[in-house]
Amino acid sequence: MDTRTSEISLRIEQLRDAMKTSGVHACLVPSSDPHLSEYLPERWQGRQWLSGFTGSVGTLVVTLERAAVFADSRYWTQAASELAHTGIALEKVPTGASTHYIDWIAEQLQPGQSLAVDGQILGLALAQLLRGAMQRAGIQVRTDLDLIARIWPTRPGLPNAKIYEHLPPQAVVSRAEKLADVRAAMKRLGASHHFISSVDDSAWLLNLRGADVDYNPVFMAHCLLSADATTLFVEAGKIDAALEARLALDGVRLAPYGAAAAALAALPAGARVLMDPRRVTLGLREAVPAQASVLEAINPSTLAKSRKTAAEAQFVREAMVQDGAAMCEFYAWFEHALGRERLTELSIDEHLSAARAKRPGFVGLSFPTIAGFNANGAMPHYRATPASHAVIEGNGLLLIDSGAQYLGGTTDITRVWPIGEVTAEQKRDYTLVLTGTLALSSACFPRGTLGPMLDALARAPMWAHGLDYGHGTGHGVGYFMNVHEGPQNISKGVPDANMAMEQGMITSIEPGVYRPGKWGVRIENLVLNVPQSTPENGQFGEMLAFETLTLCPIDTRCIDRDLLGADNIAWLNRYHAVVRERLAPLLSGPALAWLMLRTENI
Repeated sequence: MDTRTSEISLRIEQLRDAMKTSGVHACLVPSSDPHLSEYLPERWQGRQWLSGFTGSVGTLVVTLERAAVFADSRYWTQAASELAHTGIALEKVPTGASTHYIDWIAEQLQPGQSLAVDGQILGLALAQLLRGAMQRAGIQVRTDLDLIARIWPTRPGLPNAKIYEHLPPQAVVSRAEKLADVRAAMKRLGASHHFISSVDDSAWLLNLRGADVDYNPVFMAHCLLSADATTLFVEAGKIDAALEARLALDGVRLAPYGAAAAALAALPAGARVLMDPRRVTLGLREAVPAQASVLEAINPSTLAKSRKTAAEAQFVREAMVQDGAAMCEFYAWFEHALGRERLTELSIDEHLSAARAKRPGFVGLSFPTIAGFNANGAMPHYRATPASHAVIEGNGLLLIDSGAQYLGGTTDITRVWPIGEVTAEQKRDYTLVLTGTLALSSACFPRGTLGPMLDALARAPMWAHGLDYGHGTGHGVGYFMNVHEGPQNISKGVPDANMAMEQGMITSIEPGVYRPGKWGVRIENLVLNVPQSTPENGQFGEMLAFETLTLCPIDTRCIDRDLLGADNIAWLNRYHAVVRERLAPLLSGPALAWLMLRTENI
């Protein structure tokens, strides 16, 4: 019997025993932590530990009779493989934001039965939705139980990486200025206090960075602001005395990480605390005393950090030059080595990461490199492992999605390369995806347009040929921060007012098409929202356009020119001219020769 499978089955049975002891009939295990982070420290990888499913997004529900993981199309192939023979079913949902599991729970349980979910990692907005649905079904929701803690004897402790400052010149806006701006927003909203749980908001606000979460330079902390004081709740020892003294100069004092709930409970009568319901947990919301009130609104810092300043945008451009130079060096090596030495998806990751590590300002990768050859490229979040990876040989398509953290910006890029001969169908898929990328990249739109309203621009050229993809078209990107950042996105999701596109926002454009068991195509650039002049001179409002920031050739050998169109060919030639101009001064030898070859006009 497969050891992993038997371990998973045993853990599920242990969870059911704990459920019976507590008198509950189902347990909901979200992919979440006390900060509602996307990427989780090991301590809060309970869903993965219980189910064996390693995707970054997914929800596990266990009843006394059934168990299921709910995952969107990015993970269907991966989840089916990892859940095989575990007794855990895969429930396919349309998007990562789907709450289909709520309806499923209501169907599985009977009125009068109960559901357990740890309120310390349950988002407030989700808790409100869950409680409403369960109340209508006559099901009790218990949020006071952490059943996983009872059955996970080797559960990791809190991460303990040191915290450091993000310093000038890359830290363009000072900590004091950011705190003043957030307090001004609090005053406008009528809030006396503001509680921040999202780790990227705390890191951005205080110009601090850390390493508690893989690939994202953040740290586990909460932050409480009043009109004249700031408390950072963080584990002892993570901030040295010198940094603590510099924080104190800006009115920031330290408190134990576990003291956040008590500080909320001690808020004075009449206090009005601003909390973001999408970025704070139910457990912390319930710590606020009855004599204080809660104002639910988006964190002002979330909006502010999404809008990069002109100086920050310039540092991002410089980071893109370094990133592009690293990729040219890698791809020159790769094409020379192809057919001469044994290449695997793992060696691609190794050599590409090494090329980036040599660039000035490099801090680390921004997410695990995805190098997927042929069928592996059809899994959007595939990751090669020593136990399971492909050798790059024969014919097909190689998809490489990678990125890095630099002191002056965060990168994320996907390219697809032909290996040997490619078929007419592969060229068709590649060209239609490229057409979608360029259609959105060329857009001009009114300032304030909600990001999801732009989604169809990338899909329409593909829809016309019967193609589509299950993931979003674009996500916000941080400034030496999380590679996935809100509030804006470009997707089929339901838009809200906070997704308005504003000047300075950086977003990915990454349509794709995936043929399970065959190949995948995704072409991704990062773009910056910039002002766009029009013949109407603003009579119909301010207009924005996208400046493409990413600098790396887009392969032209896979293009079906009959499908691309003259306008797109012209766009591609202009883009390659910019790539050549920006990157050539940093390159020499084989890397420069490769750049010149791959940026030739078509």
